[in-house]
Amino acid sequence: MVWIERSPLASAHKVAIASLHQPSERKMFQVSIIIPTLNEASILGRTLRQLTILDPPPVEVLVVDGGSHDETVAIARLAGVQVLICDRSGRSVQMNHAATFAKGNVLCFLHADTQVPDDLINVIEQTLADQTVACGGFISLMRGAETTRWGISLHNYLKTYYAPLLFRPHLFFRGLRLLFGDQAMFCGRVDFWDCGGFNEALPILEDGDLCLRLVKKGRIRQVNRVVQSCDRRVAHWGAWKATGIYLYIGCLWGVGVSADYLKRFYEDIR
Repeated sequence: MVWIERSPLASAHKVAIASLHQPSERKMFQVSIIIPTLNEASILGRTLRQLTILDPPPVEVLVVDGGSHDETVAIARLAGVQVLICDRSGRSVQMNHAATFAKGNVLCFLHADTQVPDDLINVIEQTLADQTVACGGFISLMRGAETTRWGISLHNYLKTYYAPLLFRPHLFFRGLRLLFGDQAMFCGRVDFWDCGGFNEALPILEDGDLCLRLVKKGRIRQVNRVVQSCDRRVAHWGAWKATGIYLYIGCLWGVGVSADYLKRFYEDIR
């Protein structure tokens, strides 16, 4: 395990700019996969094993832990990936912390319960090779041990398009698509820091907020490929309740309701 103190975000931004502002910056991609964790022992091992067969491989996998009380850190260490210990929990804080130390010029933010295709790196490279694209993500298929959540997965696919069209139409026609964490978001490191990284004041919806800022750099694209995410939250709530909560939170967020208020309706399920 690697224990690293957090360094200022401004310094990371300067390093990113210096390393990427080269003539071939859009042609030579090195992808750092960042996984924020908090008590993910039940699922993390499977995710890390699956990442070992990526072809081509990423330049690194960073697990950034926010204070787990289970075996999460031990599992990551045994898997041979770099482990960062964040000084405080919160997905935004953790992902910014890891991005500060990432070696790659492309950052892919992956949830601990999300399975990606074996050619993940190629898909990322092909997407960002289009210089009009600043950020990308996948179609999220929600699955459990006994069922596939087709209805909720379809809604999640559609809201990538209808949410910005309804609530930010001027940005929709500039290329805004709202991506969320279970879609394995990826973007260039320079663009990420130019936009200020994730907003650490937001307890939820930090990913959608980042999209609103990244669209100033280029289009947001949902690629026509699937990642699979665990349905544990839906299994806990029930499909109808989960759909209602997602719609309620999304609509209130769209009209500007505080994320601190919305957090009340969005408990963490592990």
